[in-house]
Amino acid sequence: MTNCGLAIIGGGPAGLAAAISAYDAGLRDIVIFERDKELGGILEQCIHNGFGLTTFGEELTGPEYAERYINQLAGKDIKVLTGSMVIGLTADKVITAVSKQDGYMEYKAEAVILAMGCRERGRGPIKLIGDRGSGVFTAGCAQRYMNMEGYMVGRRVVILGSGDIGLIMARRMTLSGAKVLAVAEIMPHSSGLSRNIAQCLNDFDIPLYLSHTITDIKGDGRIESVTISAVDERMKPIAGTEKTYECDTLLLSVGLVPENELSRGAGVPLDPRTNGAIVYEDMQTEFDGIFACGNVLHVHDLVDFVSAESARAGANAAKYILGGCPAKERATAIAIKNGDGVSYTVPQKFCKQNIDKNLTVFFRVRRKYASAIIEVVSGETKIASFKRKFLAPGEMQNVVLPSALLAKAEGTLTVSVTEVTE
Repeated sequence: MTNCGLAIIGGGPAGLAAAISAYDAGLRDIVIFERDKELGGILEQCIHNGFGLTTFGEELTGPEYAERYINQLAGKDIKVLTGSMVIGLTADKVITAVSKQDGYMEYKAEAVILAMGCRERGRGPIKLIGDRGSGVFTAGCAQRYMNMEGYMVGRRVVILGSGDIGLIMARRMTLSGAKVLAVAEIMPHSSGLSRNIAQCLNDFDIPLYLSHTITDIKGDGRIESVTISAVDERMKPIAGTEKTYECDTLLLSVGLVPENELSRGAGVPLDPRTNGAIVYEDMQTEFDGIFACGNVLHVHDLVDFVSAESARAGANAAKYILGGCPAKERATAIAIKNGDGVSYTVPQKFCKQNIDKNLTVFFRVRRKYASAIIEVVSGETKIASFKRKFLAPGEMQNVVLPSALLAKAEGTLTVSVTEVTE
């Protein structure tokens, strides 16, 4: 058993930002576990630009963004264990890992940061019709094959789902000479960013069919055609609306799932709304000394938000170890609830006496709003309201609540969204 101060599980953007922040806060005993052979996580295969405008004030590719953090890490005495797969975590912060170079390892940490990221939902969970033929990829898998391994995965492509990775791959494959025939989305709205709809579909005349799904796949060995159909309000296919495309490739961009198997194994309470851990204002879970941040906590649209959230987790984990972290008064903590129009909120709880200046609450809406009022209410008391334009489920929102307003909160805090007409 090896003792350590802070153990960070995951060396992607969340883990890197958390490690650097913890180090800058004065902590010197930090270990990063990364299962891949290199740091950077998903950023290494995201060769398109659009990263870093908030964090670095300039537009970077994914590898460039990761490199900025990796370079910062190089000048710090932080232990990095790449090629090391964490296979177990306990509530008392014992980590079990394996690697080719070090074999079986056990670490006892004073604090742990969960930064494992998320994975793509595959064909099994969505009960995709058809045999297990070749030519069906998740969008992220195809992205890795093309951008890191140098393989062209197909020439005539249909995409199911309008997640950001799928939208970006529609552009990527078009630029590489493939023909993207259509994008089908079962929901009545896109699950990706509006800018990706414009830049990756509209700019290349790729049609997006909302309220559509796949109802047939044909092909012996490799897929040969895909049929999509419109769906009704109960998500059932509507007869007579079929469109068939001859294709050799189907990409799935049907959602991301936080990688919380380790969290579940440790018994960390999870929020069914996000599939991530329940956290407080300092990113600490219901277990003392176990923090969570990034896409393992809730799926983000922008890596800049991941970095900011993870830096907060790292700084607070350092405070926890070094003795500057306020004690959690969990019995009197205020729960944050989602009201009308809101699908989830993060953090889920806060101790108002621990809020120095303000609390940022992140949330997603259930549908599109051209113009809306966001209200934050505790009991009969309206804490704050905000007017916003162009809200959509694919774009994460946030409100900043000053500590002076939070002092009025008792019991619960509810975030609601109401459409307004101008």
